[in-house]
Amino acid sequence: KFLESAGARVVPVRINRTEDEYTKLFYSLNGLLLPGGDVDLQTSQFGRVTRIFYNLALRANDAGDYFPIWGTCQGFQQLSVLTAKKNLLTLTNTKAVALPLTLTPAAQSSRLFRGFPRDLLQSLSDENITPNFHSWSLSMQNYSRNAKLKRFYKVLSTNSDGEKEFISTMEAYRYPFYAVQWHPEKSPFEWIDKPGMVHTTSAIRTSFYTASFFVSEAMKSRHHFSSPAEEQKALIYNFSPIYRGVNAIFIQNYYFD
Repeated sequence: KFLESAGARVVPVRINRTEDEYTKLFYSLNGLLLPGGDVDLQTSQFGRVTRIFYNLALRANDAGDYFPIWGTCQGFQQLSVLTAKKNLLTLTNTKAVALPLTLTPAAQSSRLFRGFPRDLLQSLSDENITPNFHSWSLSMQNYSRNAKLKRFYKVLSTNSDGEKEFISTMEAYRYPFYAVQWHPEKSPFEWIDKPGMVHTTSAIRTSFYTASFFVSEAMKSRHHFSSPAEEQKALIYNFSPIYRGVNAIFIQNYYFD
């Protein structure tokens, strides 16, 4: 729904497929969103699949074939692991809390934030509107000590749990790769009454601008399916979300066989 709200159509990337199948799918898609979750980043199928797509995206972009990647929460963490080639995450007290962003000097000129209205950037800096639901973070200390991460990613915002400063938003220097440790998709769609959930106008505008930005990046990709029939068969429209209720982790879930 996050991407659809900005005018995109969504194709679910399934696990337990062959590398050839993922390669074919890569050249059919215009971008990849790595969502939140709770799996092992190095040994899970999620880790395997994202590694395949990440390496394909590096090669494609190096060859002038535009392909953006967006990582949210676990997706942020996964991108950091893939780039550093090891897990540098550290525990933080950031489960179910809404925070303002501490924007860095690089944020205003960044690809991600430069299209945001000035008043919205001010709200992001002043208001508790970014939902955080993670226990692991990439600390500024670990980022600064790792040459691979420092060369690859520009830090756009940080946060703190009161003890550790961690990166909350970053984008790659040379590649259209973007990562947020917070959840821009939750505010418009996850109407669950629990700490960390925010439904203010500023929070919902933030969701819209982040989704619109990534979809605009995906529109630069020339990838496409081989036929309209193949495309239609792959779309998430073929699956129906199930309402789970306000006591669940998510209001609606998709289930894939």
